[in-house]
Amino acid sequence: MTDSRKASFGRTAQVLAAAGLLALSGAALATNQSQQRQAGRDVNQAAKHDARSTKVDCRAANQQSNAACRHDKRDTKQEGRQDKRDIKY
Repeated sequence: MTDSRKASFGRTAQVLAAAGLLALSGAALATNQSQQRQAGRDVNQAAKHDARSTKVDCRAANQQSNAACRHDKRDTKQEGRQDKRDIKY
């Protein structure tokens, strides 16, 4: 009778250990994804800020037409989006 109790306790311990490991691996994955998303957001926000600065500087210097300044802004934002994709995926 004590042998069956020990065997039952051993199986229970193994099941609990396996469940704990599964829970921890899922939490680690979620944390990693969260960090990637946050890094992507940070890159995207920085790109938006850089794009605004680029357009303002372009217009202030009167180097190009307003349309060309808008194009530079779009290019800067697109580069930021690509950087975000590189981080996230």
